[in-house]
Amino acid sequence: MKLDILKNHWLDIVFEGKNKSYGAYVLRKENRKTTVRALIIGSILFTLALSAPLILSMIPDSSNDDIVLDQKIVAVKLPPKPKKEEIKKFTPPPPPPPPKVDQVKFVKPVVAKAEEVTEEPPKIVEIKEKKLGSTTIKGDPDAVLSVAPVGNGPKTSQVVEEDTQIYNTAGIEVKPEFPGGIEKFYKFVGNNYRAPEEEGLKGKVYVTFVVEKDGSLTDIKVLRDIGFGTGKEAIRVLNKSPKWNPGVQNGKPVRVLYSLPITIQSAE
Repeated sequence: MKLDILKNHWLDIVFEGKNKSYGAYVLRKENRKTTVRALIIGSILFTLALSAPLILSMIPDSSNDDIVLDQKIVAVKLPPKPKKEEIKKFTPPPPPPPPKVDQVKFVKPVVAKAEEVTEEPPKIVEIKEKKLGSTTIKGDPDAVLSVAPVGNGPKTSQVVEEDTQIYNTAGIEVKPEFPGGIEKFYKFVGNNYRAPEEEGLKGKVYVTFVVEKDGSLTDIKVLRDIGFGTGKEAIRVLNKSPKWNPGVQNGKPVRVLYSLPITIQSAE
């Protein structure tokens, strides 16, 4: 018998004696149906893709419709802005004219013949205690004497600037000091400092702070510590410190930068 591989009855020969519930047998048996179905679906999708531009062109586009609104423009005339009244600066009245005083015409002396002299220059007695001018004027002896007021001069206000400069302990007149001396300060630090519980821990913590004009300590900084919270503990102790005696420069209290090493040595 001649075997046609395009038909499904040859599958029974191939899968004879085998598990036909296995997926390969089912897939090969339904291969023709699957191929036909895929061909139909592909043809439909291909036809839709080709006819899509024609379908879109047949759909009316309502976005191009012009919408005309009937609007009436009304011109509104705004009232003019009120002009700001100009504030006239106060100008004092002009001073009264000075009273008339005796004035003698000054005649410039020239060299001429005696018969050519038409006007002789005034004599020294005539111009004594009188003004010289281009004409001769008789003064008013009853006029009130007016004297221009004398001002007080420009007012100057002296502003005293506060000295906020931070001085160094080197070169200052009076250095800041803890009440009772530096030994009392070391004793205060030793009584209040809580060293960390670390065996064999030793070293120095270097701190700086500013002694203010009122003796309080501000701007406390740790320059170097040995770890385990030693620097933070030094800041806590210095914040509890009593007020110092401030430094003095030019007879006045000033701000002074102070540095301090704190020796740490844990008990073994």
